[in-house]
Amino acid sequence: MSRNAFVKLCLLLQTQGRLEDSRHVPLSSQVAMFLSVLAHHKKNRTVKYDFIRSRRTVRKHFHRVLNVVLRLHPLLLAHPTPVPPNSNCPRWKWFEGCLGALDGTYVDVRVKAQDKARYRTRKGSITINVLGVCDRDMRFIYVLAGWKGSVADSRVLRDAITRPTSLKIPRGNYYLVDSGYSNDEGLLSPYRGVCYHLKEWESENNTSQNHQEFFNMKHASARNVIERTFGLLKVRWAILRSPSFYDIDDHNHIIIACCLLHNFIRQEMSVDPLELMLNETLSQNDAENTEYIGTMETNTVWNSWRDEIAKSIYNDWRGQYNSCFSDA
Repeated sequence: MSRNAFVKLCLLLQTQGRLEDSRHVPLSSQVAMFLSVLAHHKKNRTVKYDFIRSRRTVRKHFHRVLNVVLRLHPLLLAHPTPVPPNSNCPRWKWFEGCLGALDGTYVDVRVKAQDKARYRTRKGSITINVLGVCDRDMRFIYVLAGWKGSVADSRVLRDAITRPTSLKIPRGNYYLVDSGYSNDEGLLSPYRGVCYHLKEWESENNTSQNHQEFFNMKHASARNVIERTFGLLKVRWAILRSPSFYDIDDHNHIIIACCLLHNFIRQEMSVDPLELMLNETLSQNDAENTEYIGTMETNTVWNSWRDEIAKSIYNDWRGQYNSCFSDA
């Protein structure tokens, strides 16, 4: 975070979150201690030496700033905008009406011995399952943290859509998802059992052979935004890369706070050095009358609509591909 972004964050927490200087600790020091714990995963006994404060003071102001950040979620969460019909973006122009992408990720946690079985994933890690939804600019739209690691992604998504503070998907719009989710209304998944990753077409003589393969290639290219967003989030906040010493409830709040601060940094910093580093490493207010999707079920109409999209974008590509060779 740049110095200018830090000053703006302190101002936002003061004016909108009503965070104030304490008797002995100024507001800027409170925020700095909070960010130090998140960014470097430091223990309180380490932070107390950095800021010359007692462990009790560090713990008190950490939770104080955490609560203020969480209260500002209406301001910090992004509001999705669908892909317009005349979009020129090579990644997104194929998906008119798309709001972004969603997926789940695991965050390691510490739990009591008797609870480990419920938090253990199929790979043996003790984690919680976090659902993240982002827009095309890698900003979080919705975050749901707290489900145990043994729970399937589809179950977490079902809860996100049906709970009172639910994920809003207006009818006619949708999010891109991976093959672990069903192709339901509001969710556009790839064709299962068909080539999916971009590496399949690295060779010039190995182009996609049908509309399903081409659709999966374009789908993977666009849906990758959620993978890059999760990667950037964990690179930025070290507390998400290893089990923290906070209890589960606090850790869930910390995850959400990290996502909110991620959005703030994306908004205030036009150039994010961490994103540039990550790319090099990878080499790559709702209207009241709006009708939302409230259930998840298999939908043959939605499958047919996916086929129409796949055939349309494949035919467009074939036309451009053939014209290039005819001109040559």
